Amino acid sequence: MHLPSSSPGVIEGFFGRPWSWEARRAYADFLQRNDYQYYLYAPKADRVLREDWPDRWPEETYGELQGLREVYREAGVAWGVGLNLYELHCHCDEDAIRKLEAKIRYINGLQPDILAILFDDMRGDADEIAQTQVDVTHRACALSTASSVIMCPTYYSDSPVLDRIFGERPAGYLESLGKSLDPTVHIFWTGAEVCSDAYPVEHLQSVGERLGRKPFIWDNYPVNDSEAMCRHLHLRAFENRPNEMANWIAGHAVNPMNQAYLSQIPLMTLNRSYGERGSYNPVVAFEEAARELCGGEFASCLADDLFLFQDCGLDQMDPALKDRLVSKYEPFQTPFSREVVGWLRGEYPYALDCLTE
Repeated sequence: MHLPSSSPGVIEGFFGRPWSWEARRAYADFLQRNDYQYYLYAPKADRVLREDWPDRWPEETYGELQGLREVYREAGVAWGVGLNLYELHCHCDEDAIRKLEAKIRYINGLQPDILAILFDDMRGDADEIAQTQVDVTHRACALSTASSVIMCPTYYSDSPVLDRIFGERPAGYLESLGKSLDPTVHIFWTGAEVCSDAYPVEHLQSVGERLGRKPFIWDNYPVNDSEAMCRHLHLRAFENRPNEMANWIAGHAVNPMNQAYLSQIPLMTLNRSYGERGSYNPVVAFEEAARELCGGEFASCLADDLFLFQDCGLDQMDPALKDRLVSKYEPFQTPFSREVVGWLRGEYPYALDCLTE
């Protein structure tokens, strides 16, 4: 299935503690009910999709992925896999290409609707990196049975933080990708920043000109996987994603939090922010999403503690306050409350290999 223009979806593409298989299966129904079009399996913690990408999954994991595909197929939601070819462009010899081809054929066994070829969060100081990445993506496309392919560049934002961490980007990197890459392949873009607060039309137009196609937005809200962000819960509704964006993007993939169920609260507001245009009220959108998903009493608790959870964070809470909050949320005994309690108890630690300075 080809993705509708500017269609929203979810990519489980964060560092740190991945979701449970139960939560992933539950997302098929949630996405279908909230007009999301696809889910991409790409957790950074899955080494078979990143550092150990030539390897195969254990039989149990492969079986879970096959089952996940069927759940999404039954829900009418497209399903895909994100393969992070970790630093392949630094040693792209014949042996590496053989391993790549074998891995694509192996992934074909899962019958994904979407294949994402990812070069994000890795070294970029390689000769002719853009052309190598284009060639690798084309090889993957030639073998893949997926109907849609999305590529993520190493430099997926204008933010200079990427140059400081991964090496200075080559001159004309995006333009080279856009010129050489098959025009049917989408290209991920996080915006002016790695975690962008807004997507001005002027920025999207400029990026589209450089890429020779509309950017496919990888939205890093409400993700919370960095050293600083993992100490916070991003629960507020989406803002600064206006309806006008849809005219200048090829798609909108949301990268959620390590907390799968709590992520549903902001996720439930994205299409609303598009559809309501000037009448959209993010405060009301949060309150109504929390109430519908979690029930009135739990939603009221979240509203009362929203500043603590999203703005103050764990580092500004003393042990006594954390204990009081655990006592407040633990009796609910729902997937949402268990994630709040687990976060308060430090069960979502920072991933050491996460993007940081």
